[in-house]
Amino acid sequence: MKKALITGVTGQDGSYLSELLLEKGYEVRGILRRASYFNTRRIDHLYKNPNFDTFYGDLTDPISIANVIEKFKPDEIYNMGAMSHVKVSFEMPAFTLMSNALGPLYILEYIRQHAPQTKFYQASSSEMFGAPRSKPPFNENSEFRPQSPYGVSKLATFHLARIYREGYGLFATTGILFNHESPRRGETFVTRKITRGIAAILRGEVKELRLGNIEAVRDWGHSKDYVKAIHLIMQQPKADEYVVATGEARSIKEALEFCFGLAGLDWQKYVVIDKKYFRPNEVPYLEGDSSKIRALGWKPEYDWKATLKEMLEHDIKDGGEEPSKYIKVLH
Repeated sequence: MKKALITGVTGQDGSYLSELLLEKGYEVRGILRRASYFNTRRIDHLYKNPNFDTFYGDLTDPISIANVIEKFKPDEIYNMGAMSHVKVSFEMPAFTLMSNALGPLYILEYIRQHAPQTKFYQASSSEMFGAPRSKPPFNENSEFRPQSPYGVSKLATFHLARIYREGYGLFATTGILFNHESPRRGETFVTRKITRGIAAILRGEVKELRLGNIEAVRDWGHSKDYVKAIHLIMQQPKADEYVVATGEARSIKEALEFCFGLAGLDWQKYVVIDKKYFRPNEVPYLEGDSSKIRALGWKPEYDWKATLKEMLEHDIKDGGEEPSKYIKVLH
């Protein structure tokens, strides 16, 4: 039985990855950050599985990370933990760098010194590309030009994984994941803001949805598809870097039109553009070229419409309504 340790286990990707690995017969442990409130709703159902459990720890605390690795002795470590909100990274740049760059460095150093046989996966981001002079779609050889502290932190870790792979011979592999969503997506991310906002409008709880730059274009996939790519990356004979993307880019405005249209609503009657949601630096267009990982047999099952539709149906149900009440949601 393989043993896998997942940081960020309570997040969207961490929870789906835990489910996938348990299905494949792994023993799985996740690292939880201590909080004064319950933050395990995405993984509560997994505690019923005898092969799943969690430890307390924090990526900014190297002692806690070392203690967990030493105690569990995993075969594979998936670093999914991060301060993952791009807009907030401008307000918390130091914490973003500490958790997103120093945290993985602590893990890599522990592996180098004490467990060189352990495989390591680093979750990187399309935000590393930022606004390069080259044109999309972006692949593993495209120029990096991040436009946020978050993008810089992910780029730092991208290079750290490469350095430890090339310099010390560690299995340190990286997935450059473009935007991926699901019903478990954090509620402050734009796709979830849209689907939750529409559900609240349908229930009569709110009359408007406030958003920032709706002209931004993103390559949206589904987290379920992307965690399958992550596992595939970790099973390769040699560690490497892989872009994971659908190859189809759409604007936030198009997402608004689609989601509101499912509910039979005109988005322009409800959406208010609020400057406070704009970033100091904007990334206008992100589209990925995932040819490299597709050559290994991976391909997404969800497109952007299927992903958003599932999210909207979930948020309507989550509010106590049945999606069937809104016929256009289902057809």
